[in-house]
Amino acid sequence: MTIDEQDARTLELPWPFTGRERELELLRDSSAAGRPGIVVTGPAGRGKTRLIAEALRGTGCTRVTGTPETRGLPFAAFAHLLPDTVSLHRAVHLLSGVRLLVVDDAHLLDEASAALVHQLAAHGRTRLVVAATDGAPAPGAVSRLWTGELLPRLALEPLPREDTARLLAASGPEPLTVDRLHRMCAGDLRLLRDLLGAVRARGRTVRVPDSDAWAWRGPLPVTATVRDRLAPVLERPGPGEREALERLAFAEPLPLTLDDLTRDGFDVDVLERLEADGLVHVDDPGSVTLAHPLHGPALRATTGRLRARRLTRAPDRCGPALGDEQDRLERRLARYEARGVPTPVGDWLVAEGLPVPAGYAAVRARYARLRGELRQAAAWAREGLRDTPADARCRRELAEAEGQSGQAEGTGVWAAAARGDIEGALASIAGEDDVVARYDAVRLGAPGRVAGTLPAGGVFARHAEALARGDGAALDRVAEALVERGLLLFAAEAHAQAVRAHRDPRAARVSRTRAVALARRCEDARTPALSGLLLGELTARQRQIVTLAAAGLSNRQIAEKLTLSVRTVGNHLYGAYTRLGASDRGALPWLGDLRDAEPA
Repeated sequence: MTIDEQDARTLELPWPFTGRERELELLRDSSAAGRPGIVVTGPAGRGKTRLIAEALRGTGCTRVTGTPETRGLPFAAFAHLLPDTVSLHRAVHLLSGVRLLVVDDAHLLDEASAALVHQLAAHGRTRLVVAATDGAPAPGAVSRLWTGELLPRLALEPLPREDTARLLAASGPEPLTVDRLHRMCAGDLRLLRDLLGAVRARGRTVRVPDSDAWAWRGPLPVTATVRDRLAPVLERPGPGEREALERLAFAEPLPLTLDDLTRDGFDVDVLERLEADGLVHVDDPGSVTLAHPLHGPALRATTGRLRARRLTRAPDRCGPALGDEQDRLERRLARYEARGVPTPVGDWLVAEGLPVPAGYAAVRARYARLRGELRQAAAWAREGLRDTPADARCRRELAEAEGQSGQAEGTGVWAAAARGDIEGALASIAGEDDVVARYDAVRLGAPGRVAGTLPAGGVFARHAEALARGDGAALDRVAEALVERGLLLFAAEAHAQAVRAHRDPRAARVSRTRAVALARRCEDARTPALSGLLLGELTARQRQIVTLAAAGLSNRQIAEKLTLSVRTVGNHLYGAYTRLGASDRGALPWLGDLRDAEPA
């Protein structure tokens, strides 16, 4: 096996803290005076230590850390705080003056240190913020912190895809590469950093034409971190288990039924053992895949060349499976649903840098667009146009995605809307046969233009009726129904329209909060219904500075105009970028026509 090593200094550079607003608020509240503290748990690499450091930044606290090398030494974690020889009772007394104690890697504490932490929690005079890794053996005194309800527990979920995209924005990967990294790392930020560095250091990227972005195509680099995460697969002791996992890794882009597996020589008993241990997943139709999205690429990358050549399926054998995947997506689109579904075949073609049929690419682009994933929609449309540049479906999807991202170039409903020509946009909707295209009139605030043409009783018709009545509560209910269908951008717009319809300021604030949260998940969405919505999240000074920056003024020009220091202007812009989900000044021009916008 070849291990790709990279400069360790690359991994030491801290990434900007991104997302986790709810978790930050909970952690800060739990560690405030008068509170007992909190335990933060999650798999290795999920960002527990960084979250705690960000939440407690500027707060005076005492820190201890568990290490594997000192698990047999009593009170090793507290060696810098306690004398050489001390009893548990004496240790509790000596630390009773510590008001806030941070315990990192608590699962690695020696038994005496774990008992001390437990006693400090039981006495209640010391606030505790404890980090422990899920799935790792931990002293009983540590696990009893939350099972015994001494401290509340925050189980850290994976970083959402949109926050992963924001985290990677400065590095410049295109959307499908972001998707690949996010899917493969499954919330492991340590692995994400490792893979990003290895991919770029080893020259495994290609420049995206007419763009500053880059794409990762080709095999997974096998770093030391990847090998560590692959250990549960490589160390399987049972007969035939490694063989079955490797064969699945090479068949994984193709959905296989249990009958297919039996015909292909798989031992079903072996698969059942692997499923019981959480290494294999079997869905309702009977398709079998590896449970962790990293394992397939890692196994393919670590298999010898001769064996890989024997196991690899040729791309031309993907046709039927790709067709099945496309049919599944089209059936959901016909029901106006866009909830997340596995799409291993198309993802594999893109990852390998193989041609993607234009028909499939157009469906993937439409599915992503309806989910509000406009960057991915544009990227899929471009994949289809790469080998079929004249394909009308992909060209339309690209125009739709770019227009709803606020790009005014080109033709179509949303390009016109981005130019401020709402009447022109509405005029182009007239005569459309496509229900979603007619529904665009509702999204543009003109439900009367399509009255009676949307499926009766459906969520689109209910949206039109609620907007025509100016019924804020009904618009909020429509938004919730749209979320259930996975139509997040439409839901954000419905909540935004509800803000203007509500008579009760409190209800309007709730709708605004929900609209902003959904709009952030939709990344680049810049539609008329969302105009001014995010500005309402800024302070008055931030709105003022952002509006000037969007108009093209430099930091120095803004500072002179407002009689501020350049540093103060930069700080305000940084805070505004964080709230707006923007990475830099280049994301602000869409705000240029909102100088007079005020929060609802």
